[in-house]
Amino acid sequence: MKDDSSDEPKIPGAALLIWVAQGFGSGRIPFAPGTWGSVVGIGWYWALAAGSPSPLWFFGAALVAVFAAVSICGQAEVLLKQHDPSSVVLDEIVALPWCFCASVLKGVNQNPVGSLDFFKEAVAGFVLFRFFDVIKPPPIRQLQKLPGGLGVVIDDVAAALATALCLWILQRVGVL
Repeated sequence: MKDDSSDEPKIPGAALLIWVAQGFGSGRIPFAPGTWGSVVGIGWYWALAAGSPSPLWFFGAALVAVFAAVSICGQAEVLLKQHDPSSVVLDEIVALPWCFCASVLKGVNQNPVGSLDFFKEAVAGFVLFRFFDVIKPPPIRQLQKLPGGLGVVIDDVAAALATALCLWILQRVGVL
């Protein structure tokens, strides 16, 4: 018989919320869940880039996703009773599009989705993002200490912005 007197919070749709926070299941892969979440994040970037009529639309949709992730990841922390659980990878997913700020500002369709340039930049962005997300150089590491979902998500957005700066430099020197 189930004990209904537990201290567990009652959040409607908890299983769905955790599934989304865990990157639609990608965060449950037992090895390198953040990397698998980042793979899903590349898909999210691809969807935004392919469907964005303008940079404003791209950044608006990416910003809405970040705000939603702060709430979802914060609730997942409560449900899973852990601070920034490794299985929660929605933060990686919503941060990935921010890696490509420079390209988006130049024009979303300048490197059409599916082109070799798009692919090269996506691979470089993925690798750089994983580097910054794993190493967490200052001040990225300090951002992770912020409370709740904000701390879960904001360090990944900062890692994505550091990646964006590196990609911009690589573009300026002609590597990408």
